[in-house]
Amino acid sequence: MSASLQQNSAHPDGIVRGESSLTDIVLRAMAGTPDSRLLEIFTALVKHAHAFVRETRITEEEFEKGIDFLVRIGQATGPSKNEGVLLADLLGISTLVSLLNSRRGNEVTASTLLGPFWRANAPRCNPGDDIVRGATEGIPLLVSGRVTDDKGRPLAGADVDVWQASPVGYYENQDPDQPDMNLRGLFTTDNDGRFHFRTVRPAGYPVPTDGPCGELLHAQKRHPYRPAHLHFMISASGCKTLVTQVFADDSEHLNSDAVFAVLEQLVGNFEQYTDASGKPCATLRYDFVLEPGIRTFPTPPIP
Repeated sequence: MSASLQQNSAHPDGIVRGESSLTDIVLRAMAGTPDSRLLEIFTALVKHAHAFVRETRITEEEFEKGIDFLVRIGQATGPSKNEGVLLADLLGISTLVSLLNSRRGNEVTASTLLGPFWRANAPRCNPGDDIVRGATEGIPLLVSGRVTDDKGRPLAGADVDVWQASPVGYYENQDPDQPDMNLRGLFTTDNDGRFHFRTVRPAGYPVPTDGPCGELLHAQKRHPYRPAHLHFMISASGCKTLVTQVFADDSEHLNSDAVFAVLEQLVGNFEQYTDASGKPCATLRYDFVLEPGIRTFPTPPIP
């Protein structure tokens, strides 16, 4: 008897006898994984992935196209865009992960997806500073708020990291006409937990459509637009870092965000008025409540 036949005879459970036997064989092959959480995750992944293939009866041609799509997702990711994060956003996965990992109810501020355009090391600013760093035309916006814990106690010294798209709908790392770190800033709350800064009203914008994710949206007859919003990442000692967005209540596409991030609690009141010279201005007041936890920071999707 050949060595290969002897080996197969010694391990008959590893021989595939049809599609119905395959899933259990794959699961047994992974059973010795020493990391229990890794084992749990990949066991569930294999079960659901195999069930998906069986349910949809994926053809070989469709399988090849699917693999090519995933490869191109990686190839399209670079210094100014993370196509992998974008795909998770467009499928609602990013929002689902955020919802499952946050406390429910209104006692703390809801978190939502980080998005693909956060950058670490934003310039630290003084209270009231303007995060407009170049010739960025738009309606002036004064943003203020207060950060407290879930008992209503002010969180002094909390970091309030903010970033946004320009009034024409581009983040600075997408737009060569904007200076580095434009419309980004890091503020510190005062003894009463308060912060304030100046900026311009953001615009809604389309997510990048020049890669595989754009092809997917086109195939699904979906629009690529996001409503106007400000991003916030708020961190304090003894609290879970809050990653969230505040949406303009008068924004187009508020009810059809391409990445499913609009939660009712996160719609802010952008009050517009006319100043003494007749120019339009706006204000936003929004308070944040952090839940107890560990202060951690995500890996930047882009440098």
